[in-house]
Amino acid sequence: MRLRRPLLLAAVLVTACAARVRPGTPRAVSVGHPDWSPVSRFLDSVIASGAAPGAVLGVSVKGQRFYHSAGRLGLDDARTPDRRTVYDLASLTKILSLTTLAMFAVEEGKLDLDAPVGRYVPAFTGGARARITVRMLLAHAGGLPAWLPLYRNAESRAGLMAAVDTTALVSEPGAKEAYSDLGIIVLTQAIEGIYGERLDTLAQSKVFDRVGMPSTRYLPPVSWRDRIAPTEQDPWRGRMLRGEVHDENAARMDGVSGHAGLFSDAEDMLAFGEWTLTRADAPATAEFIRPAGIVAGSSRALGWDTPSAGSSAGTRLSASSIGHTGFTGTSLWIDPERRLVIVLLSNRVHPTRENTRWPPVRARVADLVMTTLFEDAR
Repeated sequence: MRLRRPLLLAAVLVTACAARVRPGTPRAVSVGHPDWSPVSRFLDSVIASGAAPGAVLGVSVKGQRFYHSAGRLGLDDARTPDRRTVYDLASLTKILSLTTLAMFAVEEGKLDLDAPVGRYVPAFTGGARARITVRMLLAHAGGLPAWLPLYRNAESRAGLMAAVDTTALVSEPGAKEAYSDLGIIVLTQAIEGIYGERLDTLAQSKVFDRVGMPSTRYLPPVSWRDRIAPTEQDPWRGRMLRGEVHDENAARMDGVSGHAGLFSDAEDMLAFGEWTLTRADAPATAEFIRPAGIVAGSSRALGWDTPSAGSSAGTRLSASSIGHTGFTGTSLWIDPERRLVIVLLSNRVHPTRENTRWPPVRARVADLVMTTLFEDAR
């Protein structure tokens, strides 16, 4: 289905206070006033083709921020999104919430990456599970299935967690990489057990309030509804989702899980990326952002992904870059060498997840941002 041609696109440049960054001189920015028209034209064209109803691009380089909005909030909402439009982050939740909280727990001496998960989740024991470490689950190498529709039979948050804890493994621990929501749900239990609080409360106090992310949270209030981009006409819930988590397993978990559930906007996402850059050399951060090295050839770090052939990172980011994507049409990439953060938010699943034209857009946008900013990336 083709959307109506989007409203006038606008690129907004906001200069923020320079973020603290890791030591070393970054590679030179190509020009003082970058020409964003190639990125604008590309987003214009893909939105016009129906790849997503709308999108917001946010870029931060050496503390300078650039925003570009395209399209509309939804099929029945012709307003143009902007840097304060809130999107369902889907699996970017794994980074902003679970991975960051796990990193803090390591720093505080509360979590041992090489300990068996059963130390923190007593129900996750028995057989080969005894050999699964926290590190393996963060690197998606624990042997659990990628996904199961557990929401169909589980009747509560606790019931779904219990179902995950007894799910049969599909491979030996540490033998294969299989990107797994289930492993992150297990780690959700570990983090909640360590701190004695639910994940939404923890993430709010330990991450979002600390970084300064007022538009990032689980379970956004009704008062936010007008600035939230809708996702899918959901057959399971029988309604258009707007401000409710898209992921069904997360919905069964009352909207609060480490694998999905967060909502945020481009401004907050850039703040998170800039904050991550200030911590790039901290021992715990360094441990999390380098390739885990558990499965040969895997690009997975701990929670994070790193650039690989065909990934959403494109072909021009530095090898040390870290990032992640979300099923709803979201992505985040951070390049420490360039002091660069790229955020791309969309609701490509609106009105249906059958729209699969968005994934290639991410890589192309990343490449266009790089060639816009850096002479040596052209």
